[in-house]
Amino acid sequence: VQLVESGGGLVQPGGSLRLSCAASGFTFSSYYMSWYRQTPGTERELVAAISSRGSSTKYAESVKGRFTVSRDNAKNTVYLQMNSLKPEDTAVYYCNAGWPTPLYDYWGQGTQVTVSS
Repeated sequence: VQLVESGGGLVQPGGSLRLSCAASGFTFSSYYMSWYRQTPGTERELVAAISSRGSSTKYAESVKGRFTVSRDNAKNTVYLQMNSLKPEDTAVYYCNAGWPTPLYDYWGQGTQVTVSS
């Protein structure tokens, strides 16, 4: 299994970022895919999830209306569009297969999102 997150960076409050997660080593199109985030000293938090065909999505209350999860099964890639970013969205963002719990113990390197003026 390989999960490679990208697209993070430094953005001002109110700005936007689009994260990508390229997956390999499993049948991507058969599984829910989820986005998580983690800050130092805290548990990893489930942010968003999307069903195998993209027909169903789930969001944490803290990001509802601001984040949108999508996927491209032809590219084995899941995306997280983040709008109206807030400083409290600052974290390392990870993806994994499965919902509501991660399918794999393996985690990629994540991508750092920093929201600051």
